[in-house]
Amino acid sequence: MSQPVTEDHVLTTTAATAPGMIRLLLGNRVAVAAGLVVIAFVAVGLLAPALAPHDPSLQHPEAIRQPPFWYAAGSPYYLLGTDSLGRDLLSRMIYGARVSLLLGVAVVLITLVVGTALGMAAGYFRGWFDAVMSRLVDTLLAFPFLIFALAIMAVTGPNLGALVAALAFKGWVDFYRVARGDVLAAREADYVTAARGLGATTSHILFREIFPNIVPPLIVLATLRMATIIIAEASLSFLGIGVPPSIPAWGTMVADGRADIAGAWWIATFPGLAILLLVLCVNLFGEGLRDVLDPRMRT
Repeated sequence: MSQPVTEDHVLTTTAATAPGMIRLLLGNRVAVAAGLVVIAFVAVGLLAPALAPHDPSLQHPEAIRQPPFWYAAGSPYYLLGTDSLGRDLLSRMIYGARVSLLLGVAVVLITLVVGTALGMAAGYFRGWFDAVMSRLVDTLLAFPFLIFALAIMAVTGPNLGALVAALAFKGWVDFYRVARGDVLAAREADYVTAARGLGATTSHILFREIFPNIVPPLIVLATLRMATIIIAEASLSFLGIGVPPSIPAWGTMVADGRADIAGAWWIATFPGLAILLLVLCVNLFGEGLRDVLDPRMRT
């Protein structure tokens, strides 16, 4: 007769497989390279005041639309050139990394906590709470994510707090669905049944037995959602209803340079490439995490 799976057994198994998962992740060169690029973006954002050669908002009338340094008319004083107001493009891009990553992390953390908590409660207790939450989720899913945020920002105007709220208001739904589905499957598992038989409290079962086993898919989802949030923020800033114009943001910089794309291509091109590179690397790293943390991807 096999013995029931206990918490200690689950934690020991997880700890035993962790080194193997790390080796699998390190064996994925694309994911490792993408992760290093993301870390580099994070470092640039955190060290923006020390790395930026100029004040990102300071205008230099004598250097309006100055090309990058490799042009004959360029200058090493403005490595990537300047925009239509004479502001240093490199400095604005460095500070723009901080904005995109800060908003992405803030929104993902809020939606992760809210969605996971509601999903665990609905999946474990079921009943009327699960029914109400299911109807609410179905209603929110009827609205496209970006259009939903666009409508909110059109009413409130450019504002960081409103932007975080708009992106997070519906973003928790994905985490809710993952958490609820995994808890529904785990609530009848042998190790949960054994914990109930030993007299464990509900909070102990939820947070010590079930939660550690649903963390991997939530981590993967959070990584992939980060890329979606960065694109959404850049899109709203491009339209002029995201980050306030006084704050350097990649989406705003692309919008500022679209009118000069023929004569001063660098104004819009470099911020656009930064968005492309960051989103691509976040997605590639998230794919690598999914391959490691999801057993179905290793079969």
